[in-house]
Amino acid sequence: MKKRFSEEQIIKAIKQHEAGAKVEEICRQLGISNGTFYNWRSKYAGLEVNEAKRLRELESENGKLKKLLAEKLLENEAMKEILTKKW
Repeated sequence: MKKRFSEEQIIKAIKQHEAGAKVEEICRQLGISNGTFYNWRSKYAGLEVNEAKRLRELESENGKLKKLLAEKLLENEAMKEILTKKW
């Protein structure tokens, strides 16, 4: 079962590492792999909690916009197909 960690928890773990804690120790406490920690660090390094929340909101909004665009492109293709048929 995957554990979900909040942005606060992720940023706290990264700040512990920046303060001098070893990665292995942090990973053992949280029950995650080193790879997961380094992925978090690449994504959240230098961010504060409010910035991380804003990032998540923007990613969510971006996903919705991409989905809307894909639907509109499909509709346009369908309309072109219908208009090009000879009756």
